[in-house]
Amino acid sequence: MRYTRVLMAGVVAAAAMTAPATAVQNSALTQVRAVAETGSNFDDEAGGDANADDPAIWVSPTRPDRSVVLGTLKNGGLTAVDLTGRQLQHIATPLAPAEGQEPGRFNNVDVLQNAVLGGRVRDLAVVTDRGRDQLRIYAVDRRGADAKDQVLTDVTSAKAPLVFSKDTEEVQDQRTAYGVAVLEDPLGPLVGVTRRSEARIGLFRLVADGAKVTYRPVTRWDFPTSFKLRDGSTWAPCEDPGDRPQFEGMVFDRTTRTLYAAQEDVGIWRVPLNGKPELLEKVREFGRPAAYDEETEECVPTGPARPDGGRHLSADAEGLTIAYKNGRKTLYASSQGDSTFAIYGLDARGLTYRAGFAVVDGAAADGVQHSDGAAVTTQSLGARFPHGLLAVHDGENTPGDGDREGTNFKLVRLEQLP
Repeated sequence: MRYTRVLMAGVVAAAAMTAPATAVQNSALTQVRAVAETGSNFDDEAGGDANADDPAIWVSPTRPDRSVVLGTLKNGGLTAVDLTGRQLQHIATPLAPAEGQEPGRFNNVDVLQNAVLGGRVRDLAVVTDRGRDQLRIYAVDRRGADAKDQVLTDVTSAKAPLVFSKDTEEVQDQRTAYGVAVLEDPLGPLVGVTRRSEARIGLFRLVADGAKVTYRPVTRWDFPTSFKLRDGSTWAPCEDPGDRPQFEGMVFDRTTRTLYAAQEDVGIWRVPLNGKPELLEKVREFGRPAAYDEETEECVPTGPARPDGGRHLSADAEGLTIAYKNGRKTLYASSQGDSTFAIYGLDARGLTYRAGFAVVDGAAADGVQHSDGAAVTTQSLGARFPHGLLAVHDGENTPGDGDREGTNFKLVRLEQLP
């Protein structure tokens, strides 16, 4: 696969010079409660190896209360639910293309409404198939929840290429398509895709193939794997052996055509489509020495926190989503390490920290722990979500089922957020 390659020369030193986001002097976090949740998913044979990860919201233009939330379940496929959390449709992952090869594994999802492609206007959901290193594209039925188990139709072309791997043998290494974000473009929708276990983001364009949809590469960015600290030393995030500091959560600012991407053990980057990426916000662990422990298979700190670290995100930095309202843009970021969320004002200067919140136990649903993906809309979705909706992943849904650990998605009224 041919790319126009963009190397990040000079960014390592520049990143260390970037000041963290402006802080609001208020350490108290607002506690919010979900008003609905999806069913629990279990990552075992009985549960279909379903492990919730990343949500996206499709908003009905005619009947907002019939809007739909999509969610990836990794080996468990893709789910579509209504605003009560009730499942409408379940889509299984593709089978392995051959014996001994990886089957499909759906990692992240994003939605683009009114996408113009091949002379047609459609609403599309784009999913990263991490198992087979491809994108899967689904058309969304504009009846929304009223379409029931027909809300999504697979329109992926049989010609869809591998995203990052040069061949099926390399796919088995699973350095494959991971995070995803979509953006409308006059030449055809653009899709940002991160690569698992690599500090790389690729940009692709959706292309019509008759009634089906495929994609082709546009460019890619390779990001730093080590960083210069204020004292002149060099620091690299601790990773599993052979891995580099990967990205997953991403979102496009549709007003400026800028990508915001979370490098999990580093922080949040701003990535202009035509310009130099900049590290805007760092995780608290940035600069802290750590070493991989083979016995526990985890990274263990070997020294104190450093002044280079950020103040509002605990690694992993995960799901990113932008709310647009009255000319104001708000970025929500999942701080997976401490099971909280950070809220930033977003403008041309960068990020300004406003507040934080945690989703705690309530009457309708339990709280949220170790959240991965997030999605937001400020549009009224009827009586249940009159001021908008925030959908977030819950990595520890309770109550579980005996020793089985469950995951799901929580639905939060936007007006609860600070």
